[in-house]
Amino acid sequence: MRAFKPDPVPKNVLQEIMEATLRAPSWENTQPWEFAVLGGEVMDRVKAAITERINAREKPALDMPWPKLGGPYLERAKADGKRLFSELGISKEDKLAAVNWRVSMTRFFDAPNGVIIYMDASLQEWSLVDVGIASQTLMLAAWHHGVGTCCLAAAVAYPGLLRSLLGIPDSKRIVLGVAMGYPDLSSPAATFRASREPLEKLVTWHGFD
Repeated sequence: MRAFKPDPVPKNVLQEIMEATLRAPSWENTQPWEFAVLGGEVMDRVKAAITERINAREKPALDMPWPKLGGPYLERAKADGKRLFSELGISKEDKLAAVNWRVSMTRFFDAPNGVIIYMDASLQEWSLVDVGIASQTLMLAAWHHGVGTCCLAAAVAYPGLLRSLLGIPDSKRIVLGVAMGYPDLSSPAATFRASREPLEKLVTWHGFD
């Protein structure tokens, strides 16, 4: 979901979502994930502070480096990006609208709630796999309650700022932001669905007739 109603998700609903999230599996039950759940004035302060950084033209410096894509991976990303902009009515020539859209990503698409997911900086690749599993568990649990989500690297583009505002220690690596809220289905940003490759392209079968 990339468009949300302003209504905040009640804390008891968020607690149920997070309880389900904590049941995610992990390597040797290490449970490497940590979560900061945002709402109310804190969520507003985070969005405002991020906007200030952007307006000051401060360069993002994520704890997790941006991926360098090529081949079919870049092709998929570009194709869906073009289709999304088409559905949103953002033309190739409208540079300002494109910039505003990317800025909205850093602001959690103005969702009323959000989650910052982080882990200890001493942990390695397998713990990132576990964090990914927990992230999807969170999104599925949220949808069970009618709460939409969107995972966003852009929302954690200024990790130092988030550490300062949320009291996250320097010893933690901030991995991902998740926008959370009730979907605004009147917007094409909420109804857009990313494409998927057909099963026969990515799945091979072994030992079957």
